[in-house]
Amino acid sequence: MLPTFVIGLREGLEASLIVGIIAAFLVQRGERGALRPMWAGVLLAVALCGAAAVGLYAVGQSLPFRQREALEGSLALVAVFGVSYMVVWMRRHARELKRALETEAAHALLTGSVLALVAMAFLAVLREGLETAIFMLAAFQSSLDPAATGAGALLGVAVAIFLGYLLYRGGVRINLARFFGVTGFVLVLVAAGLLATSVHEFAEAGVITAGQGRALDLSWLVAPGTVQGALLTGMFGFQPTPTLAELGVWLAYGLPMALYVLWPQRPQPRRPAPSQAGIA
Repeated sequence: MLPTFVIGLREGLEASLIVGIIAAFLVQRGERGALRPMWAGVLLAVALCGAAAVGLYAVGQSLPFRQREALEGSLALVAVFGVSYMVVWMRRHARELKRALETEAAHALLTGSVLALVAMAFLAVLREGLETAIFMLAAFQSSLDPAATGAGALLGVAVAIFLGYLLYRGGVRINLARFFGVTGFVLVLVAAGLLATSVHEFAEAGVITAGQGRALDLSWLVAPGTVQGALLTGMFGFQPTPTLAELGVWLAYGLPMALYVLWPQRPQPRRPAPSQAGIA
């Protein structure tokens, strides 16, 4: 439940932030008539993402066992790549994310392009929605409790929408750098588990044959059929008896990425105000 909650919260908040800023700019400019096509674009993007998720799931279910395991392993790898890119990008840009979005929206308004703002909202939701669909499919495939996994996703998205509304109304302030740092650490552990899961799926499909000896016996910790075992398997990809390949990729990815996310960032120097000399 926690991995899908964090994914839904993080992806949903980013999309809500973009949509909220665009809606605020449209209201401030008196372009309330553009709100309707903006929301239509948002709903269309959500529908397209839902259709893509259903299509990928249907394709996977129609395949024979080995091909299905290979597809699930591939989706997990795509999800790991997406999470990694998102974590690195957010670490570098979280501090100025809101300001950059406001600047981009203001530029679109200055050029008189309301359609550009509507497109921004549509593309933002489409991008975040497609990423979320892939992450969720990978998480569902490794989950032992689909109901809890789905509930976590819905709760995360609901909280993200609520926070986005509060940000739009100006009723709450969030330290985005700290927020994305904490959620980034959790997602690194989730991504490490997805990577180990992908190795497990590829081994089941016969694609990976090396490193299949047992590395550890974690059955005392990840006991099958227990709530604790389901949480550790669903959240971090732990298996009762992980293979050398699964443990190796988990450690090789998880440790350096966790250090990268937790390592203190240097404070960014303030840019000097532009000189007014020479301006008539």
